[in-house]
Amino acid sequence: MNIAKLMIPKVCTVSLHERSTIRQGLEVLTRCRYTALPVLDDEERYVGSVSEGDFLRHILQTGTTDKKAQEAYRIRDILRRDFCPALPIEADFSLVVEAALRQNFVPVVDGRNVLCGIVTRRNLIAAMADGAR
Repeated sequence: MNIAKLMIPKVCTVSLHERSTIRQGLEVLTRCRYTALPVLDDEERYVGSVSEGDFLRHILQTGTTDKKAQEAYRIRDILRRDFCPALPIEADFSLVVEAALRQNFVPVVDGRNVLCGIVTRRNLIAAMADGAR
């Protein structure tokens, strides 16, 4: 099965930029209600992901929930580059399944590491269910 058929295109997903402030990230995370988001650099390359837990750890480290104070910190300060590793768009279906077992979503990148979209567990299970019918 082709990953491109499973993935949600980047334009239909929510992501953060590594230069965004922690406050901006918290606002996006609150608005979209996801538990983790991909993070991109200025060239739209995938650099890692952040989760609710990353924001919580940051707040505990800084000792403040003041939104104004969180403007002094950037998403890149809490970014985990090894969290939710990306797969190339030409990756084998079995690799997507393996990755989805370990992470909530699988970022899909092109040859330049630019984010193309994500494959969610929901999309993967739905595709597998359709194939079983």
